[in-house]
Amino acid sequence: MKKIGLELVAKNLASPLSFKSDGTGKHYILQQKGLISLMEKGRPLRKKEFLDISDKVLLLDPLYEERGLLGLAFHPDFKNNGRFFVYYSGELREEADQRFCCTNYISEFTAEGNNADKRSEKIILSIDKPQANHNGGDLCFGPDGYLYISIGDGGGANDTAYGHSPGSGNSQDTSKLLGKIIRIDVDSGDPYSIPMDNPFLGNVSEKREEIWAYGLRNPWRMSFDPETNDLYCGDAGQDLWEEINIITKGGNYGWNIMEGTHYFDPEDPLLERSTPRIKTEENLIGPIIEAPNTRNRQGLGGVAIIGGYVYRGSTLPYQGDYIFGFWSEANKEPRGVLAIASSGQQKDKLWEYEQLVIENGDGEGKLDDYLLAFGEDEDKELYIMTQHTSGRFGFSGKIWKLVL
Repeated sequence: MKKIGLELVAKNLASPLSFKSDGTGKHYILQQKGLISLMEKGRPLRKKEFLDISDKVLLLDPLYEERGLLGLAFHPDFKNNGRFFVYYSGELREEADQRFCCTNYISEFTAEGNNADKRSEKIILSIDKPQANHNGGDLCFGPDGYLYISIGDGGGANDTAYGHSPGSGNSQDTSKLLGKIIRIDVDSGDPYSIPMDNPFLGNVSEKREEIWAYGLRNPWRMSFDPETNDLYCGDAGQDLWEEINIITKGGNYGWNIMEGTHYFDPEDPLLERSTPRIKTEENLIGPIIEAPNTRNRQGLGGVAIIGGYVYRGSTLPYQGDYIFGFWSEANKEPRGVLAIASSGQQKDKLWEYEQLVIENGDGEGKLDDYLLAFGEDEDKELYIMTQHTSGRFGFSGKIWKLVL
């Protein structure tokens, strides 16, 4: 049995969704309503926000909301150029189908010292969405210096309904960015260029050249292992299965033909088909971790998987292990779950994993809160973000450091 402790770092937050370091000892906490707060190592949050774009973010539903300020990434040379990037849900732009619900924006800002310049916003990419859920929204720079962005399938359920491509849905439709991980070069072009080795570059069909991988439902949190350069990504499932994938160039991860390793039928999402309902020319890539959605199946899992990190710090005895989690063990109770998969497992097979028991948790090794996301500092130590309510109201959000 592997165990962990939690050390409180910050509290009284409103839905904290990201904890990032700029590499200089400064830590940034992203709150869903549109705030990025700055805290320096060992010091409390500054009263003045690093960035406040709450007027650009949609007015969020207080009971449950997946939109908002969702992602943050610092340019690899942030110390010198002050450039950083965010992903947020804003008002539907005029050019969009007016039956859609919102537009997600990837924007660049610049900062000087401890303050970002709100007026410096440069919109890099706009993605219109038919429904409010399944936004994805993570941003990270890869070891190649390119910006990777995770994007959900457009929302609703089953990758169907209005605004979803007929048949296999948005995630399989490579003429759309929905349901994809994309990869762009923000250091050339206006506002960006396509890296020369992107899989669909120069394709004469309608395939979007930004696409790095596809067939994803709601990719919630991704991270690179700095030692292997593997890109790990959590993908929240529909009704039966949750999954973690290692993302590879041009990979098709199956949704909505598959959910996890199982064939999926959008007309009966609780049915596990014995054969695929749609044939594809591409090989569908299975996950490395498959977990039951505990609303409908038993086992160590939960509702909505949360992608984590391969641990590369120095204070925990889990070097090289992948630490991830679940929003909650139960749909309507704050019982977040941490899990761990040991290093050295084969990438072409499903990995074994176990609960990471929280010693100062709820008495059963779980959280007393919902788990929202993971974070990492410049020393590669890990953090989690939690909140006691499932809605986006109140100030019960906390940041915890994983300790012995």
